[in-house]
Amino acid sequence: MPSVRALRASDDFARELVARMVRVGLASLGLLIVLAGIAVAPLPGPGGLPVIVVGLMLVLRNSFKARRTFVRFQHAHPKMIFPIRRLLRREPEILLVAWQQALRIERLIVPRKLRFAVRTRKRFRRARVS
Repeated sequence: MPSVRALRASDDFARELVARMVRVGLASLGLLIVLAGIAVAPLPGPGGLPVIVVGLMLVLRNSFKARRTFVRFQHAHPKMIFPIRRLLRREPEILLVAWQQALRIERLIVPRKLRFAVRTRKRFRRARVS
């Protein structure tokens, strides 16, 4: 008959093995969700970004290597990763992130005289101050 110590050790090993399997499963599921978000991204609307963020949340919470890589990438490219980090918070600022990204895209694509979002923001700011 096995001793109590041996039973506890095998119990701990089984728990650790199950925890690792769950972590690997959730990280894999997150990766599949990210890939699905990338596939949906070209369609009209913001459908791809929220799906990618949910998948990224699963991957980053369950994979130490992915978390380390994400932190390195964040240090290398802080302006690119900042909106994603804001969406990964417990209470994400979805509208503010979407607005900032719209302003960035507008600045990249639209000539200065035709920028609608910047004029709208300035108009609302003046109305609020007055």
